[in-house]
Amino acid sequence: MNRWTTGQVSKQRNISVRTIRYYDQIGLLTPSYKEDNGRRYYSEEDLFTLEKITLLKSLSLPLEDIQNVMDKLSFRHILIAHHNHLQEQLTTLQGSIGNTTSLINMIDLEGTLSWDRVSHLVQNVQPSSKQWIDYFKDDESAFLQKALPNINSNDQATQQYASLLRRVEWCLQHSVPPESDEGYNIACELNKLSHDTFNGDEKLMEKFWEVRKLPSEETGLYPISEEALNFVEVSIAHASKRGTEKKEELLLES
Repeated sequence: MNRWTTGQVSKQRNISVRTIRYYDQIGLLTPSYKEDNGRRYYSEEDLFTLEKITLLKSLSLPLEDIQNVMDKLSFRHILIAHHNHLQEQLTTLQGSIGNTTSLINMIDLEGTLSWDRVSHLVQNVQPSSKQWIDYFKDDESAFLQKALPNINSNDQATQQYASLLRRVEWCLQHSVPPESDEGYNIACELNKLSHDTFNGDEKLMEKFWEVRKLPSEETGLYPISEEALNFVEVSIAHASKRGTEKKEELLLES
């Protein structure tokens, strides 16, 4: 039968000897074996008890409460509680990573960072009654969550949309109209990117665009100015008109 000294347990579990002795002192973890010379040894069962104590401590449970529940909770119960705690931590960490990535992308999009943008992002972390995904059916939402660019990520599609949005903002700042050549180019690139994103589903594309035009406070989507949305809408309409005119010219020539 395996037995471990206090020092060995301390080294194996990375817990100070002082802490282990304190657990013994308060009756929380008493070694199962004691030699005549006073040397104390911990059994495998003792190590399981120590692990239960460590897991319960990770849940911020005071030692006094741990003493009260130790015998009432199985190791499996404690593991499940610890697992749920880790899941909560993971969710929080993923949210923090996503927020940090969003801030980086915002700086890339806008060249600076305003408090309004930061405040909006922080508010969006809080639970809301309805988000943009709620406007779609289950099969549509499942597809959109995978396909659509997400400001919390750095995938290629997100970077392409971000680049197009920067170009739209540049046009607005320099009074370049959406009917210009640059507006036409933006519209063509956006059409192609949207076609790839939505797998050519025009109805779903139009439905998402209508949701995109709703206030960001209502949908939870990344806020885009009304001027930018109008620019995109006009440039796409103009590009479509130019495309139709070009087809008609080709038909007349043939």
